[in-house]
Amino acid sequence: MTKSQLISKVSAQFPNLSRRDVEEVVNAIFDGMAKALKDRERIEIRGFGSFSVKHREPREARNPKTGQMVKVGSKDTPFFTAGKELRLRVDNGGAKSRKGPAND
Repeated sequence: MTKSQLISKVSAQFPNLSRRDVEEVVNAIFDGMAKALKDRERIEIRGFGSFSVKHREPREARNPKTGQMVKVGSKDTPFFTAGKELRLRVDNGGAKSRKGPAND
């Protein structure tokens, strides 16, 4: 789903809001999240997941095209961890045919 598709879905769900208003709200949410991550704050959205920033140390890697070793500098990268509820929703409700202590 693209940001434009998200805006369209939200606009359809809330017909009393103009598409422009929905676009401004979606942009404000994304801008706020980006600023929080830039400031190295953790974002937690209950039932969905959490976003954080992880630091990656410099390393040597291989160029897959040429096989040549290249140096990759250190960098900070956004990291997402899905929440339990989201994982279960994606897995179509979860424990279909899993065996375990809770499903015996």
